[in-house]
Amino acid sequence: MAWEFCTDPDFQKKLDWMKTFVKEEIEPLEVLWPELHHAKPSPWLRPVIDPLKARVKEMGLWATHLGPELGGKGFGQVKLALMNEILGAYNWAPTIFGVQGPDTGNAEVLAHYGTEEQKAKYLQPLLEGELFSTFSMTEPQAGADPSYLKTRAVRDGDEWVINGEKFFASNASNAAFIVLLAITDPDVKVTKGASMFLVPTDTPGFEILRQTCVMGGEHDMDTEACTHPHVRFDNVRVPAENLIGAPGEGFLIAQTRLSGGRIHHAMRTIAICQRALDMMCERALSRSSFGSLISEKQTVQQAIADSYAEIQQFRLYVLYTAWQIDQAKEYNSNIRRDIALCKTFAYKLHRDVVERAVHIHGALGCSNEMPLGRMWMEAPTQGVMDGPYEVHQATASRIILRDYRPSPGLWPTEWLPGKVEEASKKHAKALAEQAEYERIHGRKR
Repeated sequence: MAWEFCTDPDFQKKLDWMKTFVKEEIEPLEVLWPELHHAKPSPWLRPVIDPLKARVKEMGLWATHLGPELGGKGFGQVKLALMNEILGAYNWAPTIFGVQGPDTGNAEVLAHYGTEEQKAKYLQPLLEGELFSTFSMTEPQAGADPSYLKTRAVRDGDEWVINGEKFFASNASNAAFIVLLAITDPDVKVTKGASMFLVPTDTPGFEILRQTCVMGGEHDMDTEACTHPHVRFDNVRVPAENLIGAPGEGFLIAQTRLSGGRIHHAMRTIAICQRALDMMCERALSRSSFGSLISEKQTVQQAIADSYAEIQQFRLYVLYTAWQIDQAKEYNSNIRRDIALCKTFAYKLHRDVVERAVHIHGALGCSNEMPLGRMWMEAPTQGVMDGPYEVHQATASRIILRDYRPSPGLWPTEWLPGKVEEASKKHAKALAEQAEYERIHGRKR
């Protein structure tokens, strides 16, 4: 029976190289240009990042999220999880390795559902890292409940005409195209009446109404940062061949995309929390208060121990879920259950570990002179992006409950008086002999 908790030695060498590379080459990008990781690089920046991407490609670590038949390296989700434990702590790292969101999810959509023409025009440039994309589903009035979606796409000859507004369209300002979910048949449920489209952002009628950023990122508004705009589609016309899959398959495609995105968020959370723990431990061993190092204070020790244990527990769950995906090659119900719970606990872990790190750093942790502030501001986003964690909990609960049945009678099946009655019937002879023995010899206490 194979039951291993170790990494293949050859791949471990690659991971070790990644740790050094990220610290020495990518962290400086994060410090100097924290807002440019999802923007098409300017001529002055290309001489900095193109050689880094080339080194990643030489190591065979570029765009590893898709299989060889889909244009990637075919590492699978377990190896991708191990990589993201390193990459996820820095916004620049996924871009340098060709695994940045939302492009990885959009690439997966195109790889699985796109035509050969769509793959050539949209997927290949994504894999080459030459452009960025957006996934657009959320609307001003519609978030977790897709039945409130209003954006419509109507067939007109050889074109689809799209009208509506979308909100929190991540990186739309820098995107070359949008993967858009729109209602094509309003007379049926959204699960059967929505379709997915490819919309180039230079199409007439597409408009960015206003920029929106995550809280604490107001300084990004006047830069090329990855913002989350409110956008409008005003009689936007796209060719019929820009439909992804068949009409009515949009919701199915969206769930495939979001399932992959959710587990990738969970993978990156491990890196964020490990970085916070590293800072927490360094601070505890460096700062004295009330006559001793704060590492000797019980509450600080509890924070460190709890954070370490919670990270390890979550890491094993994420790796197990990734392993299941690799084995099944699809998102079956058990995998969707575990992805939902990974996404739920990614938020809680991010919130709790980063908050402890901020607290142990005191005033410095609350300042803009540590990365903890931005990490803390990202925690609430973890709880709502790709669906609020309450929805994921409900999804997981429904799947879990499928394996159970209600008790056949008034009392639970584990009701002890009933158990005693059943056991007494089963061992009636032994009970009678016990009673006779105790009558003669007395009951032993």
